[in-house]
Amino acid sequence: MLVIFLFFTIHWFLSLFFHSFFLHRFATHQMYTTSKTWEKAFYLMTWLLQGSSYLVPRAYGVLHRMHHEHSDTEKDPHSPHFFKDVWQMMKNTHHMFRGLVTRKVVPDIKFTQGYLPEWDRLDKLGNHVLTRIVFASLYIAFYIQFAPNYWYFILLPIHFFMGAVQGAIVNWCGHKYGYTNYDNGDQSKNSSPWGFLLMGELFQNNHHFDSQDANFAKKWYEFDLTYMIMVLLDKARIIKIIPS
Repeated sequence: MLVIFLFFTIHWFLSLFFHSFFLHRFATHQMYTTSKTWEKAFYLMTWLLQGSSYLVPRAYGVLHRMHHEHSDTEKDPHSPHFFKDVWQMMKNTHHMFRGLVTRKVVPDIKFTQGYLPEWDRLDKLGNHVLTRIVFASLYIAFYIQFAPNYWYFILLPIHFFMGAVQGAIVNWCGHKYGYTNYDNGDQSKNSSPWGFLLMGELFQNNHHFDSQDANFAKKWYEFDLTYMIMVLLDKARIIKIIPS
């Protein structure tokens, strides 16, 4: 039981960290700078830790910029206020995301201006269905080896789709439930203490107020773990946080 708990927890938080740190705060918003070597390392770790649910950074960056531009309007690719349930929202998000990955969806040029990280070979490998199956098979093999009984297998779908699950929680809950610190003209909300479980990503109202601020926590009782790790990486001169 302990082994499965540790595996799930480690996979959740490491996947989530690179989701927030690399895909969101770097690929989308360029909240910090880093060397090309470290960028490649972060890119590679994002793929390895998201595994079967790997999200292509370029497509993620464009999609999230569209979300900020059209937050909680009919043009928002994943506002919970225009879908009857989270599954319909996820379906629409997936459709838009796939179109951006394949480049069949051509976004307005304003969403592609500025830097968008790209590593074509890795994206093709990470996005390939066989690669996703290999990762999923490894998760299954781990559970076969260490799960005390088959009830634990109900956690496997979360491993399979972890990046999408984390994104769905943030986009659904972060725009429906919680409190507001700012009037942003949308429905973005903050969730505390649950923000800890999403490493700061559930402070959506704060983030939408100043989308270039690397610290999503604004009040003394708000806790942005991703930002705290970023501060340590900044002190170690691995990244350089850009003031908002």
